[in-house]
Amino acid sequence: MYDSPEFIRAFLDEVDEQLELFEKNILNLERDPNDEIIRALFRIAHTLKGSSAAVGFEKMKTLTHKMEDVLDRIRTGKIKVTKPLIDVLFRCLDELKTLKEEFSSKGNNIKTDITLTLSELHKYISGDQLLKKTVGAEINKEFKLDLEQQIQIQQAVASGLNVFVCEVKIKKDCVMKAVRAFLILNFLNQLGTVIKSEPDMTDMNDNIDVESISYLLITEFDKEQLKVKVLDRMLEIESFNADLFDLSLIQSQSDNGCNVTKDSGYEKQNTNEIRNKTNQTVRVDIGRLEKMMEMVGELVIEKSRISQIVSLLHERYSSDNSFEDLEEISNQISRITNELQELVLKVRMLPIKQLFSRIPRLVRDLADSLHKEIELVIEGEDTELDKTIIEDLADPLVHLIRNAADHGIEAPDERLKAGKNPKGTIRVNAYHQENQFILVVQDDGRGINLNKVKEVALKKGIISRQESDLLNDKEVLELIFKPGFSTSQSISDISGRGVGMDIVRNNINKLNGVIEVETKEWEGTKFIIKLPLTLAILNGLLIRINNEIYAIPVSNVIEIVRLNEKEIKKIKNQDVVIIRERTISLIWLHDYFKVRRNIRNKNIVIVILGIAEKRFGLVVDELIGNQEIVVKNFGSYIGKLDIFSGATILGDGNVACILDVAGIVKTTAFKKSYDKEFA
Repeated sequence: MYDSPEFIRAFLDEVDEQLELFEKNILNLERDPNDEIIRALFRIAHTLKGSSAAVGFEKMKTLTHKMEDVLDRIRTGKIKVTKPLIDVLFRCLDELKTLKEEFSSKGNNIKTDITLTLSELHKYISGDQLLKKTVGAEINKEFKLDLEQQIQIQQAVASGLNVFVCEVKIKKDCVMKAVRAFLILNFLNQLGTVIKSEPDMTDMNDNIDVESISYLLITEFDKEQLKVKVLDRMLEIESFNADLFDLSLIQSQSDNGCNVTKDSGYEKQNTNEIRNKTNQTVRVDIGRLEKMMEMVGELVIEKSRISQIVSLLHERYSSDNSFEDLEEISNQISRITNELQELVLKVRMLPIKQLFSRIPRLVRDLADSLHKEIELVIEGEDTELDKTIIEDLADPLVHLIRNAADHGIEAPDERLKAGKNPKGTIRVNAYHQENQFILVVQDDGRGINLNKVKEVALKKGIISRQESDLLNDKEVLELIFKPGFSTSQSISDISGRGVGMDIVRNNINKLNGVIEVETKEWEGTKFIIKLPLTLAILNGLLIRINNEIYAIPVSNVIEIVRLNEKEIKKIKNQDVVIIRERTISLIWLHDYFKVRRNIRNKNIVIVILGIAEKRFGLVVDELIGNQEIVVKNFGSYIGKLDIFSGATILGDGNVACILDVAGIVKTTAFKKSYDKEFA
């Protein structure tokens, strides 16, 4: 059972969840070391120890057991929470993540050395450790457990309960020791569930003279709470000790012939009980969701075709009663398809919380490395986004956080001189706006010095002196996204390698998103990322160029304008227009496709598109309208095309290519034009 793929997957999923909770609680412990957080950390370590022991993962079991010892001493007040201790706990967390990844890929062939981490933990365990080991060896004796009891313990540990071996020594002058042992048993059953005693209480009569007895107890209370309650309520007790039960004993008993079988009626009964008690959720492989989305996409396409055919037949058969039935059926199919599409999209959506959960540790480590004081404010954790986009958004978010901490937030003394709070703030916010996901990363640091940006760009040869003189503020900000650009004076693990913001922009471009920058010197910088909620089905703007229909993601469309052809100007053979005092370069895909420009109409339709900080106008012959488009990737036979990100099937069955806005900019390589040309 413990070696089955299903059990291993369940174990790995549980480890991921517990490590995420562990990281969150360590951060909380550093801010506010209260008893509730300490107990939560202890329960997590205990759970990981039990589950790793169940699958025979000895290194994780050993490490978590040692962590449990340290956390127990924190809980009992024998160790104070200090920064070095927090650092050690974080080191344990990183070690556990490494062990988990290695176990996932290599099974039990673990090469990671945990000796150094164990020695760091051992430093926090005082000289009475030898006594503790002696007592523990005596208390944690091997109970002979049957199948039901083994399963009962495993389920208790999985539910976050504690399993203790409680040893009670009865006073020598107690007259009826056996009766006292039964009274203690009844009392412990009030605090939890006693599943075994040694010696066995069922074989004991009232005349037996017993002085020491051990109880195997499942309870929600911790060790100290148990001790207080027992000693406070029970009389004629000389001593009471409790130690966590070693789950490896269950494994050893299973190896000796007491294996859990699938035919066990008890197991089936308990499985049903657990299933009824837990949340009604199920883990689904992402590949199945992808396939489901493809099938829904096909339905959306067929829905559009049916609607279009019904519209064409409307005038011809409008007087026929059977046509009304057809129209009703078409509307019903459209409604059901829309609901199914919305449902599948929601299934693929996950809260951004799982991505945001990485940020507090990152900011904490950055502040520590940079010797800065940084407060992190996170908002919108429950905002949902497509799972595939969340995964691709991780790297850009990390880069933005690193830049905010390194380049944005000043050192405490520098902030004090500027009249600021010595502690800087990084604010991360996520929310939905219409059909877009908005992610904002903002700091209250020094802002971006535009003159310094131009100087660095000149020095690195990114722009020429002539281009530098023509740049406006927005175009200067765009320089930070150029490959190789960096204002850092030295290379470090945090920044200064010239690979950062260009990666951010490239990743956002791949997601059909837009990134904008707002900054004010000495007040801070704000990065705004706008993304579609999903990449599987998009809102598209259908346009016509020559006789072909193309689709543009609406998320890249800034606005649509109609201008007279006389308003088009030329700068160095580049067509430009001025819209609200901003110079916009024009792209004619007619030239790229080598078709004739349509200049029969004096009014020209221009779709203003945005990618990163860049804005440009795409000249089109006709606007067809908005439509939901199902994204189909090109097969390996066609390969990657520069200006197309995929294709979609229209309602009439024809194929329309989806324009890649970033690819258009890169491929056409139009010349820059600037406001100063019109000064």
